[in-house]
Amino acid sequence: MKKIKIAIIGGGTGLAVLSRGLKTYPVDISAIVSVADDGGSTGIIRDQIDMPAPGDIRNVMSALSEVETKLEHLFTYRFKKDEISGHSLGNLMLAAMYDISGDFATAVSELSKILNVKGTVIPSTNVSPKLAARMADDSIIIGESYIPKVKKEIREMYLIPTNIDATPAAVEAILEADIIVLGPGSLYTSIIPNLLPKGIAEALADSNGIKVYVSNLLEQPGETMGMSAFDHLYAIEKHLKARVIDYVILNERDVYEQMADTYKNRGVHIIKSEREKLEAHGIKVITDDELIIVDDERVVRHNNEKLAEIIYDIVIDESETLKY
Repeated sequence: MKKIKIAIIGGGTGLAVLSRGLKTYPVDISAIVSVADDGGSTGIIRDQIDMPAPGDIRNVMSALSEVETKLEHLFTYRFKKDEISGHSLGNLMLAAMYDISGDFATAVSELSKILNVKGTVIPSTNVSPKLAARMADDSIIIGESYIPKVKKEIREMYLIPTNIDATPAAVEAILEADIIVLGPGSLYTSIIPNLLPKGIAEALADSNGIKVYVSNLLEQPGETMGMSAFDHLYAIEKHLKARVIDYVILNERDVYEQMADTYKNRGVHIIKSEREKLEAHGIKVITDDELIIVDDERVVRHNNEKLAEIIYDIVIDESETLKY
């Protein structure tokens, strides 16, 4: 019996949300994760050890672990003493394994075995890049954590240096996947950075797998204010220099009145779909009222179970050759 091979691409908390939902299905998961983060504990470790950012990798490893509940508390525990103050244990463990192995991809692989991670967690590149953005006024902002703070319209994203190769395992995972899922996550600082290493765009173009983009639920200050799901797709295809996406999973349910005031005070709205534009572009649009959740604290998030169900159903419906 052959398992469905799923490659998920992103960073931040979005990929961890998707990972939690998918790991309950009979699938082979490869998570390709951004390593361009430069904030907090991750940024300090990057500067001191000169290694790719461990933070997003840590979150996905925790989500895919078979002992997630205990591991999540342990991995996110932050020390409060002297030199290690502010560092999470997960970041320190990845830093230690990197120091031992001398190779970040190997460090992630070895620690995944120790933690009984279900699936394969792969850094998008094996070096430590800086993320840069060219804004609408042609100014260049360098640093993943700084880009949203300037609150300017983003035109194009870069990695510095610009000739960074993708991790071979990431390219292989894309080429072998039955379905490739981009997102959910910050468009310009979590998803697109994974598409920039040399080899990723080519692999997506060459892959026979189904390509899916999971749109964010809300606008993001400093990144995507005023952008629709169609605008998100356009930005992705602009950076890929190709039209490869087959499906867009998005929300069309309006929960604005239920949202916390912190969203409203920042002018954040539910992302409009512009479904007609997407369909005219050749995209199959999938939505479901259960895709969006507003919790007891009025925080908006994806329903990871419904999202995973939709993705699993896509590949089952599309596939004629796999046996399960």
